[in-house]
Amino acid sequence: MMASSYNAKDEDHHPGSVGSGGPGAVKSKKPDNTAFKQQRLPAWQPILTAGTVLPAFFMIGLIFIPIGIGLLVTSNNIKEFEVRSVAIATSYYNISVVLPNVFMYYGLSNFYQNHRRYVKSRDDSQLNGDKSSLLNPSKECEPYRTSDKKPIAPCGAIANSLFNDTLELFYNHPNGSRITIHLVKTGIAWWTDKHVKFRNPAGNNNNLSIVFQDTSKPVNWHKPVYELDPSDPENNGFINEDFIVWMRTAALPTFRKLYRVIQKKKDNMTPTLPPGNYSLEVTYNYPVRSFDGRKRMILSTISWMGGKNPFLGIAYITVGSVCFFLGVVLLIIHHKYGNRNNNADIPN
Repeated sequence: MMASSYNAKDEDHHPGSVGSGGPGAVKSKKPDNTAFKQQRLPAWQPILTAGTVLPAFFMIGLIFIPIGIGLLVTSNNIKEFEVRSVAIATSYYNISVVLPNVFMYYGLSNFYQNHRRYVKSRDDSQLNGDKSSLLNPSKECEPYRTSDKKPIAPCGAIANSLFNDTLELFYNHPNGSRITIHLVKTGIAWWTDKHVKFRNPAGNNNNLSIVFQDTSKPVNWHKPVYELDPSDPENNGFINEDFIVWMRTAALPTFRKLYRVIQKKKDNMTPTLPPGNYSLEVTYNYPVRSFDGRKRMILSTISWMGGKNPFLGIAYITVGSVCFFLGVVLLIIHHKYGNRNNNADIPN
């Protein structure tokens, strides 16, 4: 077959075509003669051989398996104590010695914070302290936008469903006395949420009742937003950290949220929670029967990788083991059948 020369310009004006400026001009549908539109861009197609595939499988396996083991051991070293479905106001538990900071979480199950309408039911401008949004909330907050002909602050379904149980932890001393465990309520929210996303409206923060005087509290709240923590002006109103933590919605129906922090002792030798019996007192304000939910309390330490979560370590070990196994299988196949094609002619 004879090769024919190709010139893109020859096709630009085929017989019968009329110049672009003349009458009856026909616009050509042929793509432009560019490297991109004519698919002439440089390309690289790797040739997979045993010399490249086998080392890759073994390398992934040798890297992923130790990482997975390290992550799994770190996760298993995290101490965690969980109380599920507490049914009475005071419960007694035996807790082992713990030296570092201890984090107290509350957990809910069967609560779908990821529902689309629920997630949208908020006014970020109002939460950021905008005065106009405070008195005229977004329509996304419906049906929790107004109450008693006053705008609700904070508006929306997320704020209206704020978790409001009170948890208290006591150490039962062997001599019969009961010691209250100090629970730190600040420092539990993300820094960006506390200092950027959430702000009180302009005004005197020490007298938030005046700032919010023309608003109404959420329907399900027992007290207005300016009474969330009256003793601490830096933790009251929209910048209350319990409120901020709740407003960061969870992705799954079973979740936990940070409630308090039990700080370690300054001498680093005294246990944060000495071994012994503890009692947990719960003031029940949050109903869960309407959505068939369950409540729980979790005490946990953390590590450099966060809380207790063995999934990541198991995933690394699984992927590394599969790759290493495939490498062994392919090596056996290559050793047994690879030599048959050594002398085969491979067309270019």
